[in-house]
Amino acid sequence: MRLSELFGRAGLECPEEAEEIQVRNIVTDSRRVEKGSLFICLKGMSTDGHEYMDEAIKSGASVIVAEQVRDACVGGAAAIILHDNTRSVAARLYNAWYGNPTKRLKIVGVTGTNGKTSVSTMLYEVFTSLGYKAGLIGTVKCLSVGGKVLKITSKDPLANMTTPDPEELYCALAQFVRDGAEYVFMEVSSHALALGKVDAICFELAVFTNLSRDHLDFHGTMDEYFKAKCRLFELSRIGLVNTDSEYGEKLALGCPCPFLTVSETYGDFCAQNVKYHGAAGSEYILKYPNGECFISIPLAGEFSVTNSMLCASAALVCGLNPQGVSFALSRVRGAEGRMERVRIPTDEFSVIIDYAHTPDALEKLLKSVRRIRAPHGHTILVFGCGGERDRSKRREMGQIASLLADFVIITSDNCRGEDPERIFSDILTGIDKEKPYCLIKERSAAIESAVMSARYGDIIVLAGKGHERYEINNGVKRPFDERKIVKAACKKRC
Repeated sequence: MRLSELFGRAGLECPEEAEEIQVRNIVTDSRRVEKGSLFICLKGMSTDGHEYMDEAIKSGASVIVAEQVRDACVGGAAAIILHDNTRSVAARLYNAWYGNPTKRLKIVGVTGTNGKTSVSTMLYEVFTSLGYKAGLIGTVKCLSVGGKVLKITSKDPLANMTTPDPEELYCALAQFVRDGAEYVFMEVSSHALALGKVDAICFELAVFTNLSRDHLDFHGTMDEYFKAKCRLFELSRIGLVNTDSEYGEKLALGCPCPFLTVSETYGDFCAQNVKYHGAAGSEYILKYPNGECFISIPLAGEFSVTNSMLCASAALVCGLNPQGVSFALSRVRGAEGRMERVRIPTDEFSVIIDYAHTPDALEKLLKSVRRIRAPHGHTILVFGCGGERDRSKRREMGQIASLLADFVIITSDNCRGEDPERIFSDILTGIDKEKPYCLIKERSAAIESAVMSARYGDIIVLAGKGHERYEINNGVKRPFDERKIVKAACKKRC
């Protein structure tokens, strides 16, 4: 493709002297450069693509897009084009390279600390069940029309990104177009927003779930974390904001696009006559500016009410029929690893797997478990904290665990390259030593211990991993499926 055509599709200005250059592919990894490549220099957490400009040119790159030119750069036959934000440029160029799929799709972005996966999955289920052709991009899976699984894999085998890198993201969007999709429901992480991954997208609708302490290892402060989330609304036609939180109210005060509010008490969309039915789910009346509809969801937990409200409100904003939305939500299955009940060969106790890995999510999870637990039952919590991530939340999660669980088992959870002893020590600073707890370092052993000790009516909660079927320790990723470990422990118990 001619550079002038590529830049034109991307809405970028192309230098006149470089217009006729032929581009064979776009890469951000200098090791993948070949003759005719356009190489984009990106500044990463540990490496800087600008340091590999010479290497890319020697490998045959015809165009270099950079934020600055290094003094030692040889230049040669490659055209060097400067931009002040190469990450944003990368998103626009990949979108253009794949035929501008963003212009042919109605993309709904869901952002927030917790609830992104549940809300986006619910939306995919609702629209699909009502006959719409839709795609889903998220933490658990990426699905195209008809439930076809798209294997979007990162170049980093240890990465677990909610929002794929631009090369993979816009390729997936192009596949959705080929599959005939009309809507795409997409989890949008704060990392993706801060790094410009979605800068080429004009979102049909942006949904804000909530904001609580997380990812401060990346953003530094809650203000910067919030600022990153707000970026989604700068890229959207209309917003939908959950105002049942401090940051939701803050967003509503300065939202950069037209928006509607969602609240269980007072908002453009609000819930009335909420009734909880334990493990069977809940029901309520969703009131909105020009009507109301009955919502019944087969998912347990107070947060399921909030998530379903956001889903229903988003569907109504997109123009779906209220009766259809009500019917579809009554049949949702929910996302894998979100308040997921493990099927076990006994009814003596229950096992729930959930992705809760922040203080807010853990608190809501344990409160929801208390609501559905038998009066004589106890909550046995197995949890840890991820390594090489925000350390400040570990103490708080320990405090919440002691407060809301009857017995706490502290264990590992993706220590990555961090010393697990430091992680355990951080958690233990928040544990109430007067209440029952223990430390079992190996997660599989911790799960087995919980199963062996459970009594009639108890609920075992495995928090932190959710949908993940792997464990990362010492930089090594290995298979680890909590469901299989639970079932094996149940057989051993028998």
